[in-house]
Amino acid sequence: MGTLTIRNLDDRVIDKLKAQAQANQRSLEGEVRHVLADHTDRRSRMAEFRERTKWLASATAGTPQSDSVTLLRADRDR
Repeated sequence: MGTLTIRNLDDRVIDKLKAQAQANQRSLEGEVRHVLADHTDRRSRMAEFRERTKWLASATAGTPQSDSVTLLRADRDR
């Protein structure tokens, strides 16, 4: 595994990370590792989601879609 050094990080950011780490019962290093991994995973999941929505839109092009507001109101009124 690699090593990462971050210089000139604002003290307020460090304090927030320390509080977050304590709340999550992790060391500061463990919390930063978790935040970085979670952020990169989230970005790749969002990219995958965008690709799926593009595929779905193209797969259903020309097909009339139901208005979700109408469906929600009908369900609420049951």
